[in-house]
Amino acid sequence: MASCSAYRRWLVSLYRGNSKIITSSILYNKLSWARMSSSSLVSSQFERVGFIGLGNMGSRMANNLIKAGYNVLVHDVNLDVMKKYSDNGILTKNSPFEVAEECDVVITMLPSSTHVMDVYTGRKGFLSDGNLLRPQLFIDSSTIDPQTSRTVSKAISGCKLKEDRGGSGSPAILDAPVSGGVLSAETGSLTFMVGGSEQAYMSSKPLLLSMGKNIIHCGGPGNGSAAKICNNLALAVSMLGVSEAFALGQSLGISAHTLTKIFNSSSARCWSSDSYNPVPGVMDGVPASRNYEGGFAAKLMAKDLGLAAVSAKEVGLSSPLTFLAERIFTELCNEGHGVKDFSCVFRHYFSGKDEL
Repeated sequence: MASCSAYRRWLVSLYRGNSKIITSSILYNKLSWARMSSSSLVSSQFERVGFIGLGNMGSRMANNLIKAGYNVLVHDVNLDVMKKYSDNGILTKNSPFEVAEECDVVITMLPSSTHVMDVYTGRKGFLSDGNLLRPQLFIDSSTIDPQTSRTVSKAISGCKLKEDRGGSGSPAILDAPVSGGVLSAETGSLTFMVGGSEQAYMSSKPLLLSMGKNIIHCGGPGNGSAAKICNNLALAVSMLGVSEAFALGQSLGISAHTLTKIFNSSSARCWSSDSYNPVPGVMDGVPASRNYEGGFAAKLMAKDLGLAAVSAKEVGLSSPLTFLAERIFTELCNEGHGVKDFSCVFRHYFSGKDEL
């Protein structure tokens, strides 16, 4: 384990994600409190936690587990990221299989269904050495289609535990995608949408509450993933509606400032108008106020809408707004705006104007 001074330096870097530099003395107090309180924060059932996928979201989630006192092992395909953790005393492993061999629970936070399948069933995946597994619980927080979540759940549920600690003899698995974005991942205030058994859900709550504040059980396997794509579909459609309305208002001579006041005190009020306004110059602290940098990338929204579209086709549901939203955000990406926040649809699709 790294020295206290090393942790102080590392925690300073963790809290600079949004240019909010917290003084070293505060960070030192936070670290001291976390270490003294770790026995009360850490679930004895899951003392050693594996975390796979250390991107913008996963790294912050893993950091919060470390700060909560969990003994965390990590793996990522990015060797530079792995080195940062290793340099600060966090044990790193070369493959998902190696992580699972030493952990009580493993959390994955990966870009796509393909990555999830590879980590679980690939050549160096969890199941690469047969169906005897050490972890009692697997938690996948990736945003993927419900069908893949259910396939992975079935595969894990068919395995046996190497060491049965009075349970069912089989490992449990939850699909637990998140909402809240990078800022909520940083502050440990994510919402988890959890699919899987009630028992596994209850046992996971202390762990998930180290990374989030709202933990919602959505039903059986795949239902967490289903909830996530439904949430993001509703978000995409509301952002398109609000952006189109603002652009129309500007064209008719009504400022977005005025329309925002009207929307937020009337029936059009929604998160896209009162908390994540897409018009530059109307609201501080949102991506629109910084040239749509940061936030939730348009390419990720396009991906999630693609998942919703595939799911709608598979169940035979007519969902015209899903396919229209997917087409619009795909066009944004094709025009070079994929890394911008998805609210840039106001400027780059509807040709809305900045307001000062």
